[in-house]
Amino acid sequence: MDVTGRIERLMEQRGWSVYRLGKASGLAQSTLSHVFRKDSEPTISTLETICEAFGMTLGEFFADGELMPLTKEQRDLLDKWAMLTTEQKQLVLNMIDNMK
Repeated sequence: MDVTGRIERLMEQRGWSVYRLGKASGLAQSTLSHVFRKDSEPTISTLETICEAFGMTLGEFFADGELMPLTKEQRDLLDKWAMLTTEQKQLVLNMIDNMK
């Protein structure tokens, strides 16, 4: 699998730039520059961090089939989710649980 190509496709699907991926993942620009050089692959820990920013698991990242495309509303929600702190995410999840 072309890992870098997969990251680029996921960024394109979300309308993200490398800068936006850096903000969402917390990775340094130098780390992302290393990822996008075609002569190297990201480390597992870097890839896990990128996957977290995308709101997916490593398993989903490496899945053979294409994932269902996200609507603009879903992309917006995931973009906002990625910017929340751990505590804020827990509050949102608790709120959703209480809506059931």
